[in-house]
Amino acid sequence: MTDNENKITQIAFSFEEVKPALAREISADPVTTTSENVNVGVRIKAFKEITANTSTPASANNIRTKSTRGRKPLKSIEEGAYLISIPIDELLFQRQYYSIGEVAAMFSVNTSLIRFWANEFDNLIQPRKNRKGDRHFRPIDIKNMLLVHDLLRIRKLTIEGAKDFLKNNKKAQERFEMIESMRKIKNFFLEIKSSL
Repeated sequence: MTDNENKITQIAFSFEEVKPALAREISADPVTTTSENVNVGVRIKAFKEITANTSTPASANNIRTKSTRGRKPLKSIEEGAYLISIPIDELLFQRQYYSIGEVAAMFSVNTSLIRFWANEFDNLIQPRKNRKGDRHFRPIDIKNMLLVHDLLRIRKLTIEGAKDFLKNNKKAQERFEMIESMRKIKNFFLEIKSSL
C-alpha cells in the first residue's frame, strides 16, 4: 500500500441550499469531472462560501445560553409581580375549588411556589387535599394567597418578615382589601383620564 491509499480526506458538508449562481459556477469547475465529484465539489465550495461570509468566529457558536432553571433574577421577579390575573370576586366565587395549576396560572408562577406558600402559611392558606394528595384551593384561599403575594413580591418581605407581619397585624387582611379597592378605584380613574 502506498501513502496515497492510506490517506483519509475529511470532507465538510453543508446542508443549506446552494445558490443557483454558485451551483453553475461550481459545475463549470474543471476539477470536478464525474457526477459523484460534482456533488461533493458543490457542497465543499458552498461550505467554504458560507464559512467565509460569516462574520462570527467559530468559537462564537459555542457560547452557552443562560439556563432557565433555578432561581429567577430579582429583576424578572419584580417585573412579574404585577402580572397576576385573578378574576373579580363574582367570577371567583362561582366555583367552589380551583386546582393548583389554575392558581399558579392566576399568579403567573410555578406550581411549586404555590405549594411552598401553602406549606409556609398553613394557618392562612388551607387547601383541601383529595385522596391522591392533590391540592384544591377555595376562593378564600386564593384571596389569602393574594395577600401573601403582596407581602412577598410587591412589598419584598422575606418569609419570616411576612409571617411576623401577619402575626403582629391581626387586621392585615382588612387593610389589604382596603388598599386593593383603592387601587381599583385609581385604575378606574386613570382609564377615564386616558379616554378623555
